[in-house]
Order: sequence, then structure tokens, then C-alpha cells
Amino acid sequence: MLNFTYYTPTKVLFGKNAEAKTGELIKEQKAKRVLIHYGSSSAKASGLLARIQGSLEEVGLEYVLLGGVVPNPRLSKVYEGIELCKKEDVDFILAVGGGSVIDSAKAISYGVANEFDVWELFEGRAKAAAFLPVGAVLTIAAAGSETSNSTVITKEDGWLKRAYNDDISRPAFAVLNPELTYTLPEYQTMSGIVDIMMHTFERYFTREEPMALTDGIAEALLKTVMQNAHVLKQEPLNYKARAEIMWAGSLSHNGLTGCGASGDWVSHRLEHELGGMFDVAHGAGLSAVWGSWARYVYKAYPERFAKFAVAVMDVAPQKTALETALLGIEAAEDFFRSIKMPVNIKELGYTLTDAQIKELAEKCYEGNGTIRGFVDIAQEDMLKIFTMAR
Repeated sequence: MLNFTYYTPTKVLFGKNAEAKTGELIKEQKAKRVLIHYGSSSAKASGLLARIQGSLEEVGLEYVLLGGVVPNPRLSKVYEGIELCKKEDVDFILAVGGGSVIDSAKAISYGVANEFDVWELFEGRAKAAAFLPVGAVLTIAAAGSETSNSTVITKEDGWLKRAYNDDISRPAFAVLNPELTYTLPEYQTMSGIVDIMMHTFERYFTREEPMALTDGIAEALLKTVMQNAHVLKQEPLNYKARAEIMWAGSLSHNGLTGCGASGDWVSHRLEHELGGMFDVAHGAGLSAVWGSWARYVYKAYPERFAKFAVAVMDVAPQKTALETALLGIEAAEDFFRSIKMPVNIKELGYTLTDAQIKELAEKCYEGNGTIRGFVDIAQEDMLKIFTMAR
């Protein structure tokens, strides 16, 4: 077990009609002028944006609007937001949407509060010294960005998808109303469920012996998510199932399921390259590469994968840990297929050429170097995993 710091300053307001309190929550932050940042026209069409605006107006807050955030949020939109915030003297940013909108809001905040080009953070050439406060009204259960320290942005020049992590970016508050996820298409819901699971997978698969309590929390979260994924396939308007999934999304990426362990983020790093090259849904990209990563590394510590197989996937213990581990990987892939998520890149909709695989591995290595984790992954390993996943 490693020493750890558990830091979760985000105030969470959870439940039906919670978004009605948004103005009050911002007022608590002593803000005067707000950027409301959102994605597609659905925020307007659903009436959510109007309700948020009304909540701000009720408490006397001024605001400006910036929409147009897309999945795998773009650096160009971040630059647009930075310019608007500086022009309008914005002192608080409210993200209304899912992880892409929240990540875009965080990146805008970095750009407003620091003097350097914000992309330098994502290249690893700078560290943030300040951050404009951000709040979130969540409409998609997936990324966990509403409680996490992470921000992921795509630069169109070269289609580079990169992450920056810093605790100062954890939102001041998050408003979670499960009803706001009712209108999501099934594919988006299930892709989000994979993302939630992967945030705990990345923490669970570690070479250290973790705390039993941390393992228990992680295993319970994963089983809860899988159970309720099947409920939502049949009953997409089931409030309890939506609530369980939404809360799991926040807990899966705020650090709780990884206390005492270093974790492994290889699958995310590999998916970032797929997302950059093909603009795929993040969760679907993760399920497309995870099984290949797992098969590539599980023999280094089969006991850990065997524990996952038994505790999470309900696999009966076999004669050896290796056998049990492999059945666990297969069971996880069976679950992904059961919710219509891909387990390889071809199922994701792409037939990779050797040149594309080489480019993916090169970009992944250029952006991350050798990735330290369950097994250290260098460029040649990235190439092999992408080849397995094709």
C-alpha cells in the first residue's frame, strides 16, 4: 500500500430539480459575471439552458454564453472561450453538459488565469499557477470530470489528444440530476458506462497490494454499474438506475477507488490516440483497446486479474490464477458486447493499416514516453497492443 492524499473539495448537489439551485451555488463563490459554457443545441431545446439562465438571473448574476463544444473538445473552442472571458471580465465558468464541456471549461479557466499559451500545459511544458473557479451542471454520466482533477483537450493541428491533471481544477460544485440523462441515446449512455468502469479499472489494476477497503469500494462500484447498465437497456427512464450510474461516475474519477495504489493509465493513453485520429466516442475507444492491453500484461501479475475475475465478474476460481485471470478478461469483454460496445478497433468501425498503427504508437510515445503502470509500456509495446486490438 502506498501513502496517499485524498482531496475532493467539490460540493455535490444531487437529485431531482437540483439545477434550480445553480444560481445560489455560484453566488456562494462570490462571482459577479459568469460564462455559461455548453455543447449542442439540445441544452437549449430541452429547456435546461433557459432554466439555468433563470436561476442566475434570480440571484442577480450577469452572464455570457458560449456553446458549440463537441465530443473530444477542441483547442480552438478553448481559445475562443479564453478570449471571450477576458473581454467580458468573467470571474466564474459554468459548464452545462458532459465531460467534454467540463474539460473545455477547465481549459478555458487555465487559459484565463495564466499568462502562457494553455496548450503548453498539455504538452508538459508548463504548470498552472492559477485557475478561474468552475462549476458544473452534469447532463451525461461518464467522464467524472465534475469531481476530477483531469482535463483532456484535442488540438486540431496534428489531431493530438492530450491530458493535464492538477487538483486546482477540481470544480467548486457539481449539480447532478439523473433526470437530465433521460434523453441520451443508448449508445452514448453505454459508452459513458464504459468510461466510468475504466476510471476504476485504471486504478484497480496495480502491482502494489492495495487496501482491502479500496478494493471493496472499487469492486462494489463496478458491479453496481454493470447491474444498472442492464436495467437501462430495458428501462432507459428508470430514475434509480440513472442515479446509481451518475453517482458512480463521480466517485469513479475523484480518486476514491484508487486510494493507496498507483494505478495504470495505459488504456486511456492508447485511446487518446484513437480519439485524436478518428474522433471516436471515448468509452467505446476504451473498450476497443482494454482487452488487448489486459491480455498483453496479465501474466505479469495474474493474481490481480484473478481477483478481479472472481470478485467483479463472478468467475469461478480455476486451477491456476492464469486460467482464472483470462476468464475474467473474457467476461469483461462479454459484458461490453452485451451493451453493444466494441472490444476491438474493427468493431469500433475502423480497419487499421500498418502505417496507421505505427502512427498511433509513435504519437502515444511522443505524448507520454514510457508509461509506468501495471507493466511499463514503451513504444514497441504500444505498437504490439494496437496490433492486437486491430
